[in-house]
Amino acid sequence: MIRHPNRRRIVAWVLAATASIGLLAACNPKQIDAFVKSSGGVDGLTANLKGAFGSVDQPKEIEMGRGVAETLLGARPLHDDPALQRYVNEVGAWVASQSERADLPWRFGVNDSDHVNAFAAPGGIIIVTRGMLRLLENEAELAGVLGHEVGHVVRKHHLNAMKKGAWTNLLGAGASAATAGKGGGALVDALVGPTKELYSRGLDKDDEYEADRVGVVLATRAGYDPYGLAGALQTLGKIKADDPYLALLTKTHPNPGQRLDRLGEAMGENLTRFEAQPRNEARFAAAVKALRTAKPD
Repeated sequence: MIRHPNRRRIVAWVLAATASIGLLAACNPKQIDAFVKSSGGVDGLTANLKGAFGSVDQPKEIEMGRGVAETLLGARPLHDDPALQRYVNEVGAWVASQSERADLPWRFGVNDSDHVNAFAAPGGIIIVTRGMLRLLENEAELAGVLGHEVGHVVRKHHLNAMKKGAWTNLLGAGASAATAGKGGGALVDALVGPTKELYSRGLDKDDEYEADRVGVVLATRAGYDPYGLAGALQTLGKIKADDPYLALLTKTHPNPGQRLDRLGEAMGENLTRFEAQPRNEARFAAAVKALRTAKPD
């Protein structure tokens, strides 16, 4: 299961990326300040972090993902429905098993938010909102949505975003807070902030388009109707763009029409021979029945 938030975990994996940094786990604020200074100040620490991000191995990636997931779950906890959590995990794990990174410890969760969205964290942690589940019409659509998020992990989109400097620039600001005398607490706060910033800003459009393509392929390999993700995008496209429950999704993704156009270009007629594969409407309806009858917050 995905554990509840622990903001210091995010600092742990970031600091673990630099040489001898594991020693900082038990350091006090003065020791952290001293470490930043001994690393060459803000510029030196940032350079070390950039170098470390260029060679993130799988264990580090998994640890990073846990920190990211815990930060995301700090806003909304997991939805209290064990049966639904098991169902989404079963569908997601089966879709993820079709990828070239099937060996990751994949975990899927439904968070307690009525906003329509889904998130992927490095290392194989996927979170979908209960608002998204209410919107979907069948299991093939769920498989497509989860496949899209799996695609982000498989293609290491979030790790690549970090390498491009989106994180390290902000980490430099965190180091500045420490060297300015604000202590370890300020550094912790500044290191947690970039996680939220990355997920509120979103990835590059090309990453989203690639994740759509990967998601369709994985869902099809898993035995689902290949047009499940397209069906979900069509439903999203019918909702007004200024709907408050779509605000973050709209901000972080290309609009559904653009995504459908790109998918259409990529898929062509290649997957029509699989369109008779099941959508599993009845099983999906049974799994989300309690969710749909409950009133939104």
